[in-house]
Formats: sequence, structure tokens, C-alpha cells
Amino acid sequence: MKYLSSKIVYCVIFGTCMTILLLSSGCKSSSKADKIKKPDIETIQISNIKGGRNKIVKEALSWVGTPYRYAGSEKGKGTDCSGMVLRVYEDVTGIKLPRNSQRQAEFCKKIKPKEVKPGDLAFFATGKDKKTISHVGIMIDGVQFIHASTKKGVIISDMTTDYYQRTFIMYGRVADKD
Repeated sequence: MKYLSSKIVYCVIFGTCMTILLLSSGCKSSSKADKIKKPDIETIQISNIKGGRNKIVKEALSWVGTPYRYAGSEKGKGTDCSGMVLRVYEDVTGIKLPRNSQRQAEFCKKIKPKEVKPGDLAFFATGKDKKTISHVGIMIDGVQFIHASTKKGVIISDMTTDYYQRTFIMYGRVADKD
């Protein structure tokens, strides 16, 4: 009986550790950076965004409020950052992006901050390695972006916060949607 109870304790500890490991290895974003007041989705002006870019932003906005789920890519069940990005692009443009944010960055054409347009992607290194891309979001304009936060699900954040300035790596463009 003593052997059985120690085996159960081991399984519980192992299961807890694996859960923590899986949750910590997904897309990361700071809850501190996301404490700024978010704009109401209704106030975001996308009418001046042209063509395919309008559709990308509109579809990404429809994901706001979706819960976070590691390795997920569904509005109803949850998503992580790269899952949302790949689904938005596939649903709107038919383009199939790679599954993780690092590969998505490699897939994109790197662009300068002054070239950023709605629908472009923003990449961040939010994990332990400050040079490895581990998070992605879809730009609404030159400042706001939509992404999946591990704590808050799909939200809108601001590139000008200290956290996103510090972890920012690059902007990327999948395809010219003008």
C-alpha cells in the first residue's frame, strides 16, 4: 500500500510538472504590458484600410476574446498566437503559413517599421532566449496589434509599451495585399 501511494504522488507531481512545462513553452506575452486600457473593437477604424488588408484585420478582430490554448487554432476552443495568425491568413487569403512564430517570421519578408501596414505581422522574443522569436501578432495599424496572450486570450495591445518595445524583433509581410 505504501508503494502504491508513493507511485500516485509521483504521478501527480510528474503530471503537474508536464502541465507547467507545456504552458510555459507556448506563445508568451506579458500580462503587465497588457494592463493598458484596450480600445473598444467598435472604435477601431478599418474602413480606410484597403482591400485584402481590411479583410485580414477584420478577421483578426473577430478572434478578440478567444481563450488561449497552447497549440490551438480554433475560435471556439482556443488558440495560441501562431495558430490564430495561420488560421486568419489561410481563411482570408488561402496562404498556408508555418505553424510556429519562428517559422512564420522566416516565411515573411522583413520590413522596416515605417513600411508597416495593417495585416502585417509583428514578431517578438518573449521566452528565455531573447534572440529567438516566440510570439507573433497581426498589426491593426502602426501601433496596435492583435495577438493571443497566455493569460488573457486574444487581445489588442500597443507596440509602444515598454514590454513590447523590449521584446520586439521584427515586422514581416506575408504578401502584398494592396
